[in-house]
Amino acid sequence: MRPLLKLCNPPDNNNDKLSLIFIGVFFGVVFAPALASAASSAADEMHWWDMGMKLCGGLALFLFGMEQMADALKAVAGERMKTILATLTKNRFAGAITGAFVTAIIQSSSVTTVLVVGFITAGLMSMSQSIGVIMGANIGTTITAQIVAFKVTKAALLMVAVGFAMMFLSKKEKIRQYGAMLMGLGLVFFGMSVMSDAMKPLRSYQPFLDLMLQMESPIVGILIAAGFTALVQSSSATTGIVIVMASQGFISLPAGIALAFGANIGTCVTALLASIGKPREALRAATVHVLFNVFGVLLWMGLIAQLAEFVTWLSPSHPELMGANRLAAETPRQIANAHTVFNIANTFIFIGFAGQFARLVEWLVPDKPIEEAVLAEPKYLDQELLETPSLALSRARLEIGHLGQRVNAMLEEIMPAVLSGNRDELRHVARIDDYIDALHGQIVTYLGKISQKPLSEGQTRELLGLMDAVNDLENIGDIIETDLVYLGNERIDAGLRISDETRELLANLHEIATSSTKLATDAVMTDDVSIAMDVINMKQELQRLTDWATIHQADRLVADEPNRLSCYTVEVDIIEKLKRIYYFAKRMAKTVVAETEVEEQEELAAEQ
Repeated sequence: MRPLLKLCNPPDNNNDKLSLIFIGVFFGVVFAPALASAASSAADEMHWWDMGMKLCGGLALFLFGMEQMADALKAVAGERMKTILATLTKNRFAGAITGAFVTAIIQSSSVTTVLVVGFITAGLMSMSQSIGVIMGANIGTTITAQIVAFKVTKAALLMVAVGFAMMFLSKKEKIRQYGAMLMGLGLVFFGMSVMSDAMKPLRSYQPFLDLMLQMESPIVGILIAAGFTALVQSSSATTGIVIVMASQGFISLPAGIALAFGANIGTCVTALLASIGKPREALRAATVHVLFNVFGVLLWMGLIAQLAEFVTWLSPSHPELMGANRLAAETPRQIANAHTVFNIANTFIFIGFAGQFARLVEWLVPDKPIEEAVLAEPKYLDQELLETPSLALSRARLEIGHLGQRVNAMLEEIMPAVLSGNRDELRHVARIDDYIDALHGQIVTYLGKISQKPLSEGQTRELLGLMDAVNDLENIGDIIETDLVYLGNERIDAGLRISDETRELLANLHEIATSSTKLATDAVMTDDVSIAMDVINMKQELQRLTDWATIHQADRLVADEPNRLSCYTVEVDIIEKLKRIYYFAKRMAKTVVAETEVEEQEELAAEQ
């Protein structure tokens, strides 16, 4: 399956990114000591080369560990995320809780924003209702700060070893996923430890200490953190470095809070970049993200001292320590708590103004003038979700629903055009197939990209079923565009007229073909077994109508009418094509239902 699907998509750039991270880890951890020793004769008193290599290697380990842990969390909780998102209520507070939970798992507020855009596009949620989810996403991002603030660096390598053993020794997929999560967490803490050791000599380097004093200015701290976060597009990296600096006693709590505020603003750049070239709803959701974060920082910028006092009271203290040692022991947890309190408080403050936010954003980002739709523009195939296969497969289902709508529109228009339409009407129906073919290609390419990701056995079956379903829809479009349009043109060329009785018969068969295709599309889109079984059970009605058609056509063949044989041939071909359409609709439905259930149902129908 994998080699076949690889042909459908280009190479995954994410592999290149991971390769760079591995190179950084290998180079930083393995070669740094040797290079530092070789360069020691040329290095000055501070050993800048050694410090730089350790800092880069530690940061690579930290970022790779975060990615490893997030990927494992997605694999473990992906199906649950689908359920939670599917049952998302219209209550804005429930939406905020859902946004926080999902973002805490996938460690990306921009991905949560993409999901929200999909709900808006599908009509499942209004802009006003989505704002609660976007606000909650900011709360979810604070889990990073809470994780890295734990003082368990001594156990980091043990976590890496145990996680590695679980990954490579266990045959159970669930245990391997938990092992990957534990190993990723161990790498996070080990990377922090490496960075912390690298920065220890700076405690006695006065120019650096003077630079850190400038961070006491909230505006300077906010601007520096915002710029750095926008540059690396990772608030996790900024948060990790801030907490490492705090653990060495380099920055005070107010400075750390200002830097956290800046990271909140800088992370908006990721959402804005992700919205480029997307529908207006995506740009509006990104704008909500920006406004919420900027307004929140402006609101709290003058209250940093008060927030610092509150989290000092809230967080554990170490009165037995003095000076920089006490600062190093207390500040990391205080910064993490300040980050969480800030985002929770902002959500509670602004969530009551969701309606006003929605109106402001709709005014700032108005709808485009109505233009002719771009050929086969997908609505749901978000590239950002490919790293979470369970969610990406759900989006593919929605896009198959979009494709099914176009196929059904084509199917509804074809019968009047075939029986009594002109050539322009037939050409119009045939042109719709160009849209269907283009959209089919994009869905297959997207599914191919999903196939490159680590998939569970159930996800692999789901992907293959969706691939079959999208091909069945494309086949229905081809039958309409190639066969039925041809028969319509043949009727026109021969000057044939279909009798009223035959029209009624064809209308009934057309109803079966149209209904089965629509229901099969709905079954695939919603993964609903009961709807799929309704399609499969329509076979009996189709057989009854086909038997009636056989008798009717035999009577009509001997009727005393002009062009009777030519008319008979066209009518029989139309009946066969409608039966063929139902065949593909039934095949689609079977991708949703287990094979054993289909066999049992067909045996029961045969007995009756």
